[in-house]
Formats: sequence, C-alpha cells, structure tokens
Amino acid sequence: MYIQDDLQSRWWKLEEKLMERFGKKPDMEGILFLIGVQEHGALKEKYTKEQKQDLMHVAVCTLLSASGYYELEGVDEDGWPHYRQIKEVPPMQLKDQEDFIKDHVLLYFQNNQFID
Repeated sequence: MYIQDDLQSRWWKLEEKLMERFGKKPDMEGILFLIGVQEHGALKEKYTKEQKQDLMHVAVCTLLSASGYYELEGVDEDGWPHYRQIKEVPPMQLKDQEDFIKDHVLLYFQNNQFID
C-alpha cells in the first residue's frame, strides 16, 4: 500500500508542477501529448487528430523504452522518431496499466530534470 501511496503522491506533485507551467491540470492524454511534442521536437500551432495520436504513440514508445520494451530505430526526414518493439508489455488490469504508465511518466520527467 505504501508504494501505491508514494506513486500517487509523486503523481500529484507532477500534476501541480504542470498546472503551474501550463495553467491547467493535464489529463493522461495531455501529458502523453506533451511528451510526444517534446520528443518530436517541432512545436506547431495546430495538430491534426492523426498527428496528435502519432505524438501520443511516440510518447508511449519513449516512456517504455526506459524499461526495454521499445528501442529507438531512428528519426525520419520529418523529425519523427521511430521505435521497434523489443518485448511485449505483460497483460495487466486497468489500474495496474495506469500505474505502470504513471511510473514511467514520472521517470521521464525526473530524467529530464522537470521534477526531483
């Protein structure tokens, strides 16, 4: 139970920092979008629905590469990173999936010196 409480506490701190930075509390999709934009490196005024989905996919691949599930193959001429899946993510209950992603998001922001 302590580990779960610690994860939730760290998650709230991240949400608080993101609220300070962007003026509103982001949901998980918003956070994944933000990570995808960061990894793609090209900020645009508007994105199509497909581009938003692609950016969130880039984010998930980036996050899970830290645990060896994906590997960066390279970046195409438009600056889009491309990943190769190395191993399958184990099946999990919905709450466990959410915690799994939250933990990886927190690690990402720690590694990028956004949070302690």
